[in-house]
Amino acid sequence: MKTLIHTYTITVLFLLITNLANAQLCQGSLGDPIVNITFGSGPNPGQPFSAATTTYVYTSADCPSDGYYAIRNSTSGCFGAWHTIAADHTGDPNGYFMLVNASYNPSAFYLDTVHGLCSNTTFEFAAWIANVLMAGQGCQPSIQPDLTFTIEKTDGTVLKTFNTGGIPEQSTFTWQQMGFYFTTPPGIQDVVLRIVNNASGGCGNDLALDDITFRPCGPTIMASIDGSPATSLSLCAGSPHSVTFTGNVMSGLSNPVMQWQQNINGGGWQDIPGATGTTLLQNYVAAQTPGTFQYRLSAVAAGSLSICRTTSQVLSVTIMPTLTGAVSSNAPLCAGSTLLLSVTGSATYQWTGVNGFTATGASVSIPNVQAAQSGKYYVQANAPGACPYSDSIDVSISPAPVATVNADTSICENESVQLTSSGGTTYQWLPSTGLSADNIANPVARPADTTSYMVIVSTAPTCRDTAYVVINVGARITVNAGPDRSILKGETTTLNGTLNGANSIFNWTPTAYIMNATSLTPQVSPPADIDYILSTTSNSFCGIASDTVHVFVFPDIYIPNAFTPNRDGHNDTWHIPALKAIPVFELSVFNRWGQLIYHVKNNDISWNGQFKGIDQPSGGYAYMLNIGNGKRILKGVVMLLR
Repeated sequence: MKTLIHTYTITVLFLLITNLANAQLCQGSLGDPIVNITFGSGPNPGQPFSAATTTYVYTSADCPSDGYYAIRNSTSGCFGAWHTIAADHTGDPNGYFMLVNASYNPSAFYLDTVHGLCSNTTFEFAAWIANVLMAGQGCQPSIQPDLTFTIEKTDGTVLKTFNTGGIPEQSTFTWQQMGFYFTTPPGIQDVVLRIVNNASGGCGNDLALDDITFRPCGPTIMASIDGSPATSLSLCAGSPHSVTFTGNVMSGLSNPVMQWQQNINGGGWQDIPGATGTTLLQNYVAAQTPGTFQYRLSAVAAGSLSICRTTSQVLSVTIMPTLTGAVSSNAPLCAGSTLLLSVTGSATYQWTGVNGFTATGASVSIPNVQAAQSGKYYVQANAPGACPYSDSIDVSISPAPVATVNADTSICENESVQLTSSGGTTYQWLPSTGLSADNIANPVARPADTTSYMVIVSTAPTCRDTAYVVINVGARITVNAGPDRSILKGETTTLNGTLNGANSIFNWTPTAYIMNATSLTPQVSPPADIDYILSTTSNSFCGIASDTVHVFVFPDIYIPNAFTPNRDGHNDTWHIPALKAIPVFELSVFNRWGQLIYHVKNNDISWNGQFKGIDQPSGGYAYMLNIGNGKRILKGVVMLLR
């Protein structure tokens, strides 16, 4: 038996499989390599094999001659016809590989006894092979390496053979994984690996060998993240999260013993105590330290050694840190001053604000600000690998007051009108008779008789201006702007106004986003919530009357991700507000077994957490919202918490 410089590891190793040429590899799920022969690593040259020798002779030279082999981490332009190889199969510049110049007579160039396999188990044997002769170089026609892999019992009984056929030259250096699967007989844990080059040496027939593995092979093991079509999920720290993983073993494994495993931040795969079912629930607390959490389901036939488990694909959950910060400004300010905005923290910052304002950086200076620049300013912080942080601040800038008030208005008796003034920060109306309030900018006036109102506008105690408006009260006419409307942003709705009174004219205000302001039933498409006022003026006796309709504009379809139907009056139902703006929809909720337990169609009815009058248990329930008969489909999970 020979002791190799190769590394035998019983550890988790992920092979970067790039080309499975001419291979008979495992078609189900694989386990971690029980044996992994990497030839080790270090400076050139590597040491020779010390046992189980073949007729091949070791050389420390970069370019072995016919019938010789070398252990190298690189080789450069041998014989003017070989590829330059800069690293081993994994890309490690210090990793060794076996470099072979075939002998003139077909023979074995690699022979070794492999120990520690599981008996009565199917294994995938695989090795990475490369033809080192560059296409079209050297003597032509060239001889292609033609390998036979043989797995034997230690008494010489052949268990399985596989022939690669000719391995052609490539214009660029290319590793190919080749192999097959075989089954160890009962009671057999040691086998002999023999690799024979069947081609005759001479012109060509030169190759590189690396990363020989023996991995248990079993039926396919499936694993997925509930509610996600992907195999990875990113979550933000600072909030609790629950993730359910589901797996199952396809047919072919007798009485499987299942075990979920986890790998936290690359620390290696570990069994999760008690996680031996088809599902795994992982809870992440709000204070969860950010990191990468990987999961997989392993399985083995009952009574077999645990090292021969096979595993599913890897599922990953990344907990990303959430950026934090604090926004401040030097407001309130007077017009003409310099506004300073700042945010603490370390990230990339994007500011937006009134009048289309944008800026970047942790600190922003805006000179000569005016009253029109008052309002809310927003900042968003972003950093790679972190969840964004958003905040806002209200900025107040006081101008020199210029009092304005709406034009003189006529109303019908027993009706009201909203007065509109601007130009200051405080307001005082005189007289106060018939007003809903005398100290706000826009009081509602309901005078019994025609009244002249004066408004005193201030930006500071000593900064005042006045304006006047007359409310003429006439005989009553009526107008109805119709019921409030709800739409999604970008859609259109029709207002339904009506008039009661002869000899009157009407109009809608504002005219923004309205298609025909002179129609009682105009179509509107505002980008945000808005009030439309339908006003009418009597040509004979009534004066002016108005009514308001509010158009609710939902910027998107917000779907709550949890509710608590515990009948405490708070969040007792699951309700999607934007549904009242969607005329055609179908909403379905399914339990963990795929059973439909809640369904509504074109009817905005909240779910109370029951199915056929029975309270459903806490947990995640998948939902599907079908909008416009397939025009848009939204899927997700809502948590029912009791």
